[in-house]
Amino acid sequence: MPLPTRAEIEAAAELVHSVVTPTAQICWPLLSARAGAEVWVKHENHAPTGAFKVRGGLVFMEQLRRRADVAGVIAATRGNHGQSVAFAAARAGLKTVIVIPHGNSPDKNAAMRAFGAELVEHGKDFQEAFEYSRELAAERRLTFVPSYDPLLVSGVASYALEFFSQVPDLETIYVPIGLGSGICGVIAARNALGLKTKVVGVVSEAAPAYALSFERREPVSTNSADTLADGIACRVPLAAALEEILKGADRIVAVSDEAVLAAMAYYFSDTHNIAEGAGAAPLAALLTEKAQLAGKKVGLVLSGGNVDQALLLRALQSV
Repeated sequence: MPLPTRAEIEAAAELVHSVVTPTAQICWPLLSARAGAEVWVKHENHAPTGAFKVRGGLVFMEQLRRRADVAGVIAATRGNHGQSVAFAAARAGLKTVIVIPHGNSPDKNAAMRAFGAELVEHGKDFQEAFEYSRELAAERRLTFVPSYDPLLVSGVASYALEFFSQVPDLETIYVPIGLGSGICGVIAARNALGLKTKVVGVVSEAAPAYALSFERREPVSTNSADTLADGIACRVPLAAALEEILKGADRIVAVSDEAVLAAMAYYFSDTHNIAEGAGAAPLAALLTEKAQLAGKKVGLVLSGGNVDQALLLRALQSV
């Protein structure tokens, strides 16, 4: 499953930009001072769904919209992928069913319903919801929308194309890893533009599947992924994504939930932006590697800002 070419990314970007305005990339002085580096933030938290996933959803749904045999779609999510699917499917006139695990974020659930999705609760985590969604797709004759697919990667790569086009001389860019579409999109755009930027993946210490897989160079699943950063709560990595990460990423950094909470607070104090756990994880990783990045020009992907009030308050009180 090769990464998209420059032509494919540019075509996807044109489609995305017909709906979604390019997001800002900003160098924040207070954040740079905290990190001891020139820090540029890609603000995917400003997307219409509050996260980068909407880009991939628009590209994927454009293909389905042209098919007469698609009446509705189904996906599994902790929130942002589901919002993306519901947002794009509504524009295409398609019914959306989203499977979520029990105990999922109430705010993300409300947002998905607001975009027109029917929610089905199943399982204790994303993986159980994912497996059930495949069964339900067959039962209800719905078209399954995966969390990782070449069309999704080409769509989300449009944010990296914007970022690299505006700030082409980044030394390193930190990207959170859920199932892999975001980091693979960044790698694809970096390669397509012929840049030398190091791509660093970020996972949670409580959901280290991709870090373990990167170290062993083969998929390694874990028994749990119990992290407050629900966007990176993966316990079963995808071989197709891992293959590209192994070829294109410099390293993977694992961060604690405490470091993520602190990073959420720093985003608020230093930039007055709200970051969800997965969105703040890249900043947490940069701060753990602060010494080796001193004085460098660094990019952070703030992949989403969809956080419940209670968790945000906990983050603000953590530092």
